[in-house]
Amino acid sequence: MKIALDAMGGDFAPQAAVAGAVLAAQQLAGKAQVVLIGTEEAVRPLLQEYGPAAATLELVPSTQVIEMGEHPAKAFQQKPDSSIAVGYRLLHSGTVEAFCSAGNTGAMLVGAMFTVKAVPGVLRPAIANFVPKLDGGMGIMLDVGANADCKPEMLEQFGELGSLYAQYVLGIARPKVGLMSLGEEEGKGSAVTQAAHQLLKVNPHVHFIGNLEGRDLFNDKADVIVCDGFTGNVILKMAESMYDIMVTRQLDDEFFARVNYETIGGSPILGINDNAIIGHGVSTPRAICNMLMQGYQMAYAGIVDQIKDSFKS
Repeated sequence: MKIALDAMGGDFAPQAAVAGAVLAAQQLAGKAQVVLIGTEEAVRPLLQEYGPAAATLELVPSTQVIEMGEHPAKAFQQKPDSSIAVGYRLLHSGTVEAFCSAGNTGAMLVGAMFTVKAVPGVLRPAIANFVPKLDGGMGIMLDVGANADCKPEMLEQFGELGSLYAQYVLGIARPKVGLMSLGEEEGKGSAVTQAAHQLLKVNPHVHFIGNLEGRDLFNDKADVIVCDGFTGNVILKMAESMYDIMVTRQLDDEFFARVNYETIGGSPILGINDNAIIGHGVSTPRAICNMLMQGYQMAYAGIVDQIKDSFKS
């Protein structure tokens, strides 16, 4: 198995990317190989610095880089030899089983839609993120940024996608699915969330437990939290800020340490035909390593095949 990493993606690339790849290669020894994609002159010297520790890393050269501030669609089309474009070609051809990048989020989404494409039947792929639970477990929330405005049918599908991920990757036998709304009552929320509630309530593929409120984010009421991308992104950034405040005030707490983006690594794009993960722009080597480990876990669990089978039916 091969897991690819965009070595040019992120604010601290390629140094942080290579360092994270070296860490992941040690953990994946005998299980999977890490493939770096980047410009030869920038990445090769770093690999030589690590010596034997980087011996198992493979480098696939690319000559272009999509910068953070570039227009995603234009840059992806105008830079066919960018590290992101090359990564998606490797993924689409089956050369690698997962592709990870802490680079331009929009370009990663464009690449997913234009190269590997959405699973037939999926209206809109979603970006998912992970939510630590007070009981020690982990939940999943989607969407967190790909789709700011959603139709009820899209929210229903997010519930299915998240439920499949929670079952096959997180190992939760019967994931509880909840819909983020303005109140627990069935009639609460916007017209979209009220309509989505009715769809989820009768969907045989999910264990729907009803509406959630913001206070239910970290408790065990639901394993899968469904929301539109606008709401999900606001919740995600607020949760990240809580950890930042704890660090600033020098407060150490095991639970809040699990909110740290470095622990999670990245956000998978669910509903596409391959495994792709988007990392934080400020990803450190630790975050890069955990993102690659997540890519391996997704590929090992066969989550894409599970999604294809579910939506085929």
